[in-house]
Amino acid sequence: MSCYDYLFDPLYERSRLVFSDDQMLVLNKSHVLVAGVGGVGGFVAEALVRAGVGSLTIVDHDKVSASNKNRQIVALDSTIGRLKVDVMAERLLDINPHCQITKIAEFLSPEAMPGLVGSGFDFVIDAIDSLNCKVALVEHAYRLQVPVVSSMGAGRRIDPSKIAITDISQTHGCGLARVMRQRLRKQGIKKGIPVIFSSELPKEPGPFEAIEGARGRVVNGTASYMPGIFGLMLAGLVVQKLTQST
Repeated sequence: MSCYDYLFDPLYERSRLVFSDDQMLVLNKSHVLVAGVGGVGGFVAEALVRAGVGSLTIVDHDKVSASNKNRQIVALDSTIGRLKVDVMAERLLDINPHCQITKIAEFLSPEAMPGLVGSGFDFVIDAIDSLNCKVALVEHAYRLQVPVVSSMGAGRRIDPSKIAITDISQTHGCGLARVMRQRLRKQGIKKGIPVIFSSELPKEPGPFEAIEGARGRVVNGTASYMPGIFGLMLAGLVVQKLTQST
């Protein structure tokens, strides 16, 4: 059997009008880590599998809650209370049953990053909330020379035209990106980390945003469409990077 036979699956019919068969083969052989499959990461994971990425490791310790329904692809009435990685894996395999999905239903501590990132990934996508974990994930990917891209804050923003992908050193108007820059500089990393961010100044917190969520996190308001746009743009960047030398 030819290594290209899988391309005759109808899933790839439209993709092959855009990408060459060699590029599709590169995607099929690629293994991508998606850390966080909530608002941003869920859309990233689905777009990558639809594009033809053959192996995906998805990491998220959280369960689906009712408040996730306004923005997360895993969140339905029927999935509330279930682990996000379980729901995501089922959805991905329903799109492409041949995709190799590895689920990690754990909170990613900074101490776990070296072993995780060094597991042979072709790309690492940071879509997690915890600042300490974001910095650790990005730092270890950078030091291990694994291509990485990181998602900044989509909360309290409503204008899709202000979203852009750039180097962390070029971000502005995003508090999360500012703190990430400061933390990374302390580790000797000033640039070389692509991120997606919004230059739109965030809206003032709403009356309920002072309520603290899981693990003491402040709950931010989020427009339904913003995390999805972040995720799809990240997936587009990763696909382009994986296929650009083919």
